[in-house]
Amino acid sequence: LCRQLPAWGRAARHPQRPPQPPSLPLAPCRAFSNNKILVELDESSGVATMKFKSPPVNSLSLDFLTEFCISLEKLENDRACRGVIFTSAVPKIFSSGLDITEMCGKSAEHYTEFWRAVQELWLRLYGSNMVTVAAVNGSSPAGGCLIALSCDYRIMVENPKFSIGLNEAQLGIVAPFWFKDTFVNVVGQRVAESSLQLGSLHPAPQALKIGLVDELVPEEKLQEKAAAVMAQWLALPDHARQLTKSMMRKAVLDRLLAHREEDIQHFVGFISKESIQKSLRMYMEMLKKKKS
Repeated sequence: LCRQLPAWGRAARHPQRPPQPPSLPLAPCRAFSNNKILVELDESSGVATMKFKSPPVNSLSLDFLTEFCISLEKLENDRACRGVIFTSAVPKIFSSGLDITEMCGKSAEHYTEFWRAVQELWLRLYGSNMVTVAAVNGSSPAGGCLIALSCDYRIMVENPKFSIGLNEAQLGIVAPFWFKDTFVNVVGQRVAESSLQLGSLHPAPQALKIGLVDELVPEEKLQEKAAAVMAQWLALPDHARQLTKSMMRKAVLDRLLAHREEDIQHFVGFISKESIQKSLRMYMEMLKKKKS
């Protein structure tokens, strides 16, 4: 962990405290890292940055999902943290979405564990009390799009080569109702309906046009803009913002909580079908050919 001695933050609030001796090294942040997630918390601003570092494409494997939830829980329980910026440490990709290898050729028990972890990520992120900003610095299909959709605000790099969307239909699978509900709440019923049926991936300019992202910025300005947006949101009293967020999102969260086991059973039954397994195997083969 970095030393948490933000003298220029705490001293400003408590001028009567003597400054730290100059011999002690100062660091403005605390950091913790595991295999797939890096978190840096700036205590002076109360803002954490969570970077996905699971190359080549930040796919949402069971390990990634577990580390994501643990990291988010740590931040939720840290009184110094009021907001989180999510971004990628892997060039040109925010997250490729659910790891297909977790859904292909495994046991029903594994599918159950995996899908429960996917649910947990969404429940924690969509229901978070903190301000959440997605700094989308690369393509973000499927589950990667869900992470962005679940945040309070989405900023994407102004690059038409980067795309975002819930493209599950292209893989022969169906986005679950809570993916759909989250999408509808952001872009509206009609856009969500056509996008989900077509499995559309929207280039950045189109994503802005349909309201899937809130802003486009040059890549070199992304972190600066995310910090500015975060500061604007944190200028409000936490309790008022949190209660408003809960009021707006509670019905969608409660729907999954009420049907969580049913949703898992539906996923396991669906993904275990031979026709679906065949589609996933074909998609994996296609990806292998692209790499070669």
